[in-house]
Amino acid sequence: MTDVVPPIPFVWQGDGFRPATAHWQRIADKHYAIGEVRNLVPEEQRSKASHGHQFAEIGDAWRTLPEHLAERFPTAEALRKFALIKAGFATVTEHVCGSQAEAQRLATVIASLDPYSVTEVRRNVVRHLRAMSQSLRAMGRDDFQRSKQGCLEVVAEMIGVPATTLSANVGRAA
Repeated sequence: MTDVVPPIPFVWQGDGFRPATAHWQRIADKHYAIGEVRNLVPEEQRSKASHGHQFAEIGDAWRTLPEHLAERFPTAEALRKFALIKAGFATVTEHVCGSQAEAQRLATVIASLDPYSVTEVRRNVVRHLRAMSQSLRAMGRDDFQRSKQGCLEVVAEMIGVPATTLSANVGRAA
């Protein structure tokens, strides 16, 4: 199995592209041979403003949760990760057990290890869903925008407001 090459930031030098730092030079040296021809495709970076806006949306929504939801989501982070999972931005691991009772026991253990995950039991199968990271390194602009919109829609539905209202009212929550 070949190593996955991470996106390497390059800087235009006037006569060619060079890795942005010595760290990225080492990564490039590991994955590419001198003289090897590769296509360089521009990738638009997502804005830090958009990143911050999403966290503000989730924070505002969390502060206005109805009591029954506030008990379920003790932090804005818990709400954000739940929304990511429900919007389909999750890694899923399934464990097949010998019985439904065994599956229930395993689900209890798994759920206790990661309070931000969702653990489901269907007969003798345990499904463990963990929210994908939205860090700048983990998600490009397009994936982040889709995950941001998906989170917004999930949270807006939970609190009974249109997603556009939630987005437009960032910073106005009491």
